[in-house]
Amino acid sequence: MTWLRKLLFPIAVLYGLITSIRNYLYDKGILKSHVFDVPIIAVGNLSVGGTGKTPQIESLIRLLSPHYKIATLSRGYKRKSEGFILADVNSNAEQLGDEPYQYFKKFPQIQVAVDADRRNGITQLLGQKDKPEVILLDDAYQHRKVKAGFYILLTAYGDLFCDDWMLPTGNLRESRSGAERADMIIITKCPNAIPEIAQEKIKQKIGLDKPIFFSFVDYDDQVYSATDSLSVSEIKNKTKILLAGIAKPKPFFDFLKADNDVVITYPDHHHFSNAEIVALKSQAGEKIIVTTEKDFVRLEAEVLRKQLYYLPIKSRMISNATAFDQIILDYVGIGTGNR
Repeated sequence: MTWLRKLLFPIAVLYGLITSIRNYLYDKGILKSHVFDVPIIAVGNLSVGGTGKTPQIESLIRLLSPHYKIATLSRGYKRKSEGFILADVNSNAEQLGDEPYQYFKKFPQIQVAVDADRRNGITQLLGQKDKPEVILLDDAYQHRKVKAGFYILLTAYGDLFCDDWMLPTGNLRESRSGAERADMIIITKCPNAIPEIAQEKIKQKIGLDKPIFFSFVDYDDQVYSATDSLSVSEIKNKTKILLAGIAKPKPFFDFLKADNDVVITYPDHHHFSNAEIVALKSQAGEKIIVTTEKDFVRLEAEVLRKQLYYLPIKSRMISNATAFDQIILDYVGIGTGNR
């Protein structure tokens, strides 16, 4: 596909021009961005998928939810519903989308909402009697109808936005100059011990005077089913099925794979049909199936209950974690009157 992407370069130039004009109109106030009187943190990226937004949102939830009433607002990508929905006990992955449903199951102390129209979604959240004190916007860097108070831009270590091109030649949704709107940049999916000299080279390449942090994916030492858990060391050498329907599954497979494992991939955010689940059960036999946490919420079925496990991940800072936390807490504290 590389040659085809290169042939489509004129379309990439046109697409870049269109998005640049749109951003210019918002920057100059010709197109209006709505501002809300509540701290709003938008987490997103310039590229298409695979930068680690979900673990970063979860990291913010863990940091802020002990002190504030938190709500997450997502588009609800590939959900089979429309409009504003506030998650409740009757919600599922098809209604909310896999990532919001994962937040809902994992963090019962917060509110989880979906709405493609972020302005309407925020208005609905703030119209509740028990309204949130902080709103986290998931994948909303380009959603400029709402002006967030704080923007966190994610870019993956192996696929930096400053080395990329506009769609369809590259993977950028907008020009690299869009990074200037960020209040903070996080380089995600780094090696666990990236040297400081390598960090400095990346900062120089990005060339922006903004706080830049480096994070890595930290895997849990347990895998979990609906009723049980097993240690990763115990299952690594077992013959098993590894399954993922995420944008970039290779690190997940590399972390768990043994020689005789069966590896199955699906498109990102794939909704599993009953027929696919039955076929998976038949293929697995008595072997365990290990998947990602995001896939697990879409694969929950009684027929797989005893053998389906997921591996949780967390986003962790390589260094300066305290400084990162303080920047976020300072922003939210000012916005909420330092309660």
